Amino acid sequence: MTTGSSPAVSSHTFDTTAVDEDVHPLDDPIRQSLRGVHAHFARWSGRIGGYHPDVAGHIGHPSVMQDEDWADLAALVGPSTEVAVREPGHEPPPGWETLGSFGLVQMDGTDLVVEPDPDLVVLGTADVPEILDLVARTRPGPYLPRTVEMGTYLGIRVNGRLVAMAGERLHPPGWSEISAVCTDAEFRGCGYGTRLVKAVGAGIRARGEIPFLHASAANTTAIRLYETLGFTLRKRSVLTRVRTPPERPVVPR
Repeated sequence: MTTGSSPAVSSHTFDTTAVDEDVHPLDDPIRQSLRGVHAHFARWSGRIGGYHPDVAGHIGHPSVMQDEDWADLAALVGPSTEVAVREPGHEPPPGWETLGSFGLVQMDGTDLVVEPDPDLVVLGTADVPEILDLVARTRPGPYLPRTVEMGTYLGIRVNGRLVAMAGERLHPPGWSEISAVCTDAEFRGCGYGTRLVKAVGAGIRARGEIPFLHASAANTTAIRLYETLGFTLRKRSVLTRVRTPPERPVVPR
């Protein structure tokens, strides 16, 4: 994720339209998404890909970061900005700050039991204020003003009030990520999360794609729920949080 951004990017000879054929789409889902369905959201700096800062804070990068990759990452997101890089063991150059890490699980929804639900409402840009309010109260993960544009988002309203939602986020070839699954605390235990995941999954399956999702490794309650719905663990990983260097001060002459 990012907490800041900069329009400045650098340019190299890297072909950002190419897909790494020897890499499974789910092993590099961010860059694979940005090279395909989400290309209109993409910002590139060398081999580093990111979403428009109003859409998502996700950053895609090579598994092994070279010095030029770190420079491109800093150019893409701007100074003094927090970002998350996949896996531990990265050694940022001097001036960067390592902030910590957290575990993540990636789950394959090939066997997800899906079910269309016509009683759910499709959420759009007009619903963004309510979406952001629900996200702020339930904290399912980062959600920005234009995240709703990444795919189909469905919601449940009670007496006109948005109380639960879920939708689509990353979209590597052949796959769509189910994300932002959240329910207002007052309505938990009503099965809304299950309905939403099944319905979003039904839309994905109807396109001939496979659902997948990510969850915090610490959120064992959510992981157990997803397993009961047919998701299986595909991969465990670690995200390392780093902060880009501050801008160098201008020395008066």
